Amino acid sequence: MRKKSIALFSIAIMSIGMISVPTETKAKAQTLAEFEAEVKKYTQELQEKKDKVAKNDAEVAEIKKKITNIESQIKQAETDIANLEQEIKKNEEEIVAKKEESKKIMEYYQIANGDNAYLEYAFGSTSITDMIYRMSVVEQLTEYNDQVMKELKALIEKNNQQKDSLAKKKTELDSLKKSLQSEKERIDADTSKIKAGMPNLEEQIKSAKAQVEYLTKKGCYKTETINACIARLDPPPVGSGGGTVVADDGSYTMNQYGFALPMQYGYITQGYGGYGGHMGMDLSSSNKSIPIYPLATGIVTAKFYDGYGALVLKIRHNIGGQIIYSTYAHMRAWYVNVGQTVTPGTRLGLMGSTGYSTGPHLHVELTTCDWKSPGGGCTWGQYQRSTINPGRYINFPSRWNSR
Repeated sequence: MRKKSIALFSIAIMSIGMISVPTETKAKAQTLAEFEAEVKKYTQELQEKKDKVAKNDAEVAEIKKKITNIESQIKQAETDIANLEQEIKKNEEEIVAKKEESKKIMEYYQIANGDNAYLEYAFGSTSITDMIYRMSVVEQLTEYNDQVMKELKALIEKNNQQKDSLAKKKTELDSLKKSLQSEKERIDADTSKIKAGMPNLEEQIKSAKAQVEYLTKKGCYKTETINACIARLDPPPVGSGGGTVVADDGSYTMNQYGFALPMQYGYITQGYGGYGGHMGMDLSSSNKSIPIYPLATGIVTAKFYDGYGALVLKIRHNIGGQIIYSTYAHMRAWYVNVGQTVTPGTRLGLMGSTGYSTGPHLHVELTTCDWKSPGGGCTWGQYQRSTINPGRYINFPSRWNSR
C-alpha cells in the first residue's frame, strides 16, 4: 500500500480535535472499579442463566423420553385396534357362515309347517331309531349353531368395547403427546430466549473475567475510566479525516470522521435496528467474495469464530479522541492478525456467508465498547446497549460503485 503524504496525515491529526463526534456515541464513561462490580453482577446473572438452560435441557430430555414412551404406546394401541378389527371381521364372516348352516338345517327342522325337506330327511331313515337319531342331530346342530353365534356376537361386542377403549386410550395418548410437545416447545423457546443472539454463556463469563484481568494487568487505576486508560496505555492510531488516499487496490474517500465504505461497490440488505434489534448493518455486493476493508484506521483487537461458526473481526479506533470499535462478521477469509494496525486501504479479508447466514454479506457494527477485545471494557449485555448506527458516521447509499 502506498504511504499517505506526511502533509495530509499532519493536517488530519491537527484537525482531529475539531471533529464533532455524533452525540449518540457519547455513552457514560465507566471506571475500572465500576466495571469490576458490573462483571461480578453480570457473571452471577450468566451463571443463573446457565443453570436455567441446564435445567431446561434436563426437562426437555425427560419430556422426550415420555414422548418416546407415549409414541410406543400409541403404536401398540394402533396395532391392537387393527388386530381387533381383523378379529371382528373374521367373527362377522363366521356368523354369516353359521347363519347359512342354520338355514340349511332349518329346512329339516321346520316340521311345524309341514316342511317336505324335513319329512324327506326324516322318512329317509331306515328305522325308527335312525329317524330319532336324525331328528336329534338336526336339533343338536341347530342348538350348537345358535350357541356359537351367541358366543361370536358376544365376542364381537367385547372386541368392539375393547376397540372403543383402545381408541379412547389412543386419543388420550395423542392429547398427552401434544401437551408434552407444547411444553417442550415452551421450554425450548425459553432456552432460545436466553441464548438468542448472544455468544456462548461460558464464553461470556470467560471474556468478562478476562477483561478485568487485562485492564488490571495493564495498570488501569480503579477510579480511571476504561477508555481513558486504554487511550493512555494502549492507544489506537488516530484516523486521518477527509481526502482521498490511494491504496494498493483502489482509491477511497475518508469523511470528516476518518471513515470510508468497507467495500468498493455494494448495497444495503438490512439496516440498523438498535438495541434489541439488528445491532448493525448488512451489506452485500454482486461480487459474493468481494474484499472487505476497515471502516477507519485502527488496531485489530480480536478475530474468532462465533458460536454459529461465523468469522468475526474487531478493530479499535480513535475517533476525535473517543474510542470506537468496529465489527465485521460472516467473512469467509481474513488476511490480518490481532495487534496489526490497519487503514481503510488494508484488505481485512473476503465477504462470505459463514455462521448464521442466509447468503454472502458483511454484517458490520459500531460500538463504544467491546466484550471480546482485550480492554474492550464491557460485558455482552453492555455491548448490546453500546451499539451505534453506522449511518451516523458513514453515508451508506442504497447502492454505491466506488469508495
